[in-house]
Amino acid sequence: MKRRSLLKALPLATAALALGDLKAVASTAPAEKDKKKKLVLTVAHITDVHIREGDNAPARFEKCLQKIKDLKVDFFLNGGDSIHAADYNDITRERVVEQWAIWDKCIKQLDGYELHSCIGNHDIWWAAPSKEDEMYGKDYVVKRLKIPNRYYSFSKNGWHFIILDGNNKNTALDAEQYKWLEAELEKLPANTPVLLMSHYPILTVTGTWEGGQHGDHKELKQLFYKHKDKVKVCLSGHQHLLDRAWYNGVEYYCNGAMSGFWWGKGDKRSAQPYYYQETPPGYAILKLYSDGTLENKYIVETES
Repeated sequence: MKRRSLLKALPLATAALALGDLKAVASTAPAEKDKKKKLVLTVAHITDVHIREGDNAPARFEKCLQKIKDLKVDFFLNGGDSIHAADYNDITRERVVEQWAIWDKCIKQLDGYELHSCIGNHDIWWAAPSKEDEMYGKDYVVKRLKIPNRYYSFSKNGWHFIILDGNNKNTALDAEQYKWLEAELEKLPANTPVLLMSHYPILTVTGTWEGGQHGDHKELKQLFYKHKDKVKVCLSGHQHLLDRAWYNGVEYYCNGAMSGFWWGKGDKRSAQPYYYQETPPGYAILKLYSDGTLENKYIVETES
């Protein structure tokens, strides 16, 4: 039966009741939901700081950190690429040490705040003389970022946070880490809201014109669907571009870079000075609620 004929066939009283029910849902559902919704965390997400000397970058970064602190956040998430670049073949030991020293000086601004970081591709010094060198690879970055491991988790106010390391073959989780992630999600009580942070996007809108998406995004999508009552949001950076995607109930936020165009004024693709393509430098403030919902607000750093 066609929809128009079906509507004509409905008794008038039934139709009125159906419309009345719809009005009731529209008017009462938000109020009932609001009663269950309580702000439990305000979190800052900074990523792709690429700190270095020059262009007054350290002072600009410190000034931005103070602005974030003024917003009364509970703690900071750092999405990686903390230093400008350690991963190129011509980077010397002295250069790596110099960049980390600038990072250390800047984040002294955050004394009293928790800073939970993940490893970015530019943070890792692969050009060390040997794999036995204490500065080679990810272990040194773990030490400099003062994180417990290259991947790890923690809980705050009812939310569970999972920090991933995608700096592996095919920009994917290695087998050990994937098994850990499976077990981590499995052991959480039902309906525990989960936020995952990775350096590379797991799902991104901008991947067609800027590379960097997780090579195992299909496997992760299936794992997230298995735990769709838990996985709420995936945060990332790497692209220096700002985008948002939604799939199977999961929000994917790729936030722009704190450094914008690596603290420089840009090139011919930059929409405005300091932008990377059309994305200005900035950071995100996340509001996390007791019912597992969240807000991600990107704030443009206007004094670059």
